[in-house]
Amino acid sequence: MMDLRVGNGFDIHRFSDDPERILILGGIEFPGERALHGHSDADVVAHAVGEALLGAVGLGDLGTHFPDTDEKWKGASSIRLLEAIIEMLSVDGWRALNVDCSVIAERPKLATHKAEMQRVLTESVGAPVTIKGRRAEGLGALGRSEGIACMASALVVRDGAAPGETKEF
Repeated sequence: MMDLRVGNGFDIHRFSDDPERILILGGIEFPGERALHGHSDADVVAHAVGEALLGAVGLGDLGTHFPDTDEKWKGASSIRLLEAIIEMLSVDGWRALNVDCSVIAERPKLATHKAEMQRVLTESVGAPVTIKGRRAEGLGALGRSEGIACMASALVVRDGAAPGETKEF
């Protein structure tokens, strides 16, 4: 028997005023772009992917596993956090089948980095991850270029499991 589950994830970060921070989206640096504010590297794409995967198997959220009140996560690579989430899923036999992301931002433009973002995320997740760029068309905080948001949907499977069996962490 096969157990399939779907999860959705969302993350949003405002832009930082710290000139030392580097913008990272989907594990890729965007040189010359204003970075995002956050406790970790503030990679909204990796965060949304992680939230979708955790949600699919009922393991809570990023804040539960990697709280911003814990100094050991300060400046952490969100790709490393994502890889830890994949490990959490695998303990109970779950694996990702695919993840689809929509990044909402007026800037930066993603087109020149999209393939590399997809490659890094696919490698980290162990399944295809797709990225789509969306604009907020001038509406709200995202439309005023005050930050970046990402939505993600993940499909996961556990082969040979009875439906509803989920290990608690």
